[in-house]
Amino acid sequence: MLEKSFGLLYFLKQSGNEPKKYIYLRITVDGHPVEVSTKKQWWENRWDQEKCRASGVKQDARDVNFFLDTLDSKVFKARKQLIEDEEVITAELLRDMLIGKTRRKMILEIFSGHNQQMEDLVGKDYAIGTLERYQTSYDHTKAFIQWQYHAEDRYIRKLDHFFIEQYAFWLKTVRNCNHNTSMKYLANFKKIVLICVKNKWLTGDPFANFKMTKQVVTRDPLSEWELNTIIKKDFKNDRLNQVRDIFVFSCYTGLAYADVKKLKRSEIQKGIDGEQWIFTPRQKTDTPCPIPLLPPALELLDKYAHHHKYVDQDRALPLLSNQKMNAYLKEIANICNFKKVLTFHLARHTFATTVTLSNGVPIETVSKMLGHATIKQTQQYAKILHSKISMDMAALREKYAVIKSEPEIKCTQIMPEPIKPTLTPLKYKYVLVAT
Repeated sequence: MLEKSFGLLYFLKQSGNEPKKYIYLRITVDGHPVEVSTKKQWWENRWDQEKCRASGVKQDARDVNFFLDTLDSKVFKARKQLIEDEEVITAELLRDMLIGKTRRKMILEIFSGHNQQMEDLVGKDYAIGTLERYQTSYDHTKAFIQWQYHAEDRYIRKLDHFFIEQYAFWLKTVRNCNHNTSMKYLANFKKIVLICVKNKWLTGDPFANFKMTKQVVTRDPLSEWELNTIIKKDFKNDRLNQVRDIFVFSCYTGLAYADVKKLKRSEIQKGIDGEQWIFTPRQKTDTPCPIPLLPPALELLDKYAHHHKYVDQDRALPLLSNQKMNAYLKEIANICNFKKVLTFHLARHTFATTVTLSNGVPIETVSKMLGHATIKQTQQYAKILHSKISMDMAALREKYAVIKSEPEIKCTQIMPEPIKPTLTPLKYKYVLVAT
């Protein structure tokens, strides 16, 4: 916001008994002055107060005057920046910007600081996967700023609704992210924006009129036939067979990749029923996951009980990187002639739908084993199949068939009997009439 009046004035101020005096700058905005020392000293008899400069043509006078001209330029530059940022111009703010006391808050600088703090809290408040997502979001934000504004960073006050809209467009086009993935990156960025709002570095929320929507994605889990096909198939390749085993283990436990990777044999203990259970917190949310082990999962644990690479690390199963696992799973899908895309995360959906829900396990139990906080989360994984609907309705159909086959029972009919007229409105009493 443009001020009504603005002025700069240099003057000398006595400092003790020294022959030289300090040069001070007085910045006045709308009649309100603040003073700041230039840290330079000069002789009073060689000072022109009317021009606010050192007098004479000697080199030392020219050097001081050049320095004061530079300060003028810095103040005017700061004022210009405040005008562009539509901020209220004050003498205090100009002084602080001149001496470097107030630094302009930059988007990537704040984002980087947030990620650094998150990294320090990994294992305490955050999982490593959460940090990795925010680091990726930071990289995308940096690339977008370079693409859109041809700059290495952007002043936080420049953040507006247009920035958010263009960022969403860039994620979907240049980065070729699908809608839901784009929304996840924007949600990460929104957290940084809200930090700025709370600290009053930003006066409004640029996300205020931006709709963060999520498209419903249908993920078809493996059918029972497809799961059995993978289990029985010999891929004639040790690496593919091993990847298949780990994938099948996840199909029968519901563990995500990160949770299988960190699973320790010490986390496999006897449960309340005396059978073997997995007791492990989810890496993503740290939510406990009590999972009774089904026979196929137990067989796989026994198969790799003495795997030479992990036996000394208390690791339960050998595991490749998530990228390699998914690459090999695509190869497995091709060999099995599956049309659906096979990824490691599909095992979690298969556990929720094909292995548990379709076999009569209540969704509340499935939710607990998956480590979900709400049933709504579980409903994204557990899909009601036609076979389950048929099974449930068959029992109901039998119940109605039994009712229909029972002999008909005759009932008495209730007929109203009039009461003799009175001054009150007509009423009826009921008597039983045999039929």
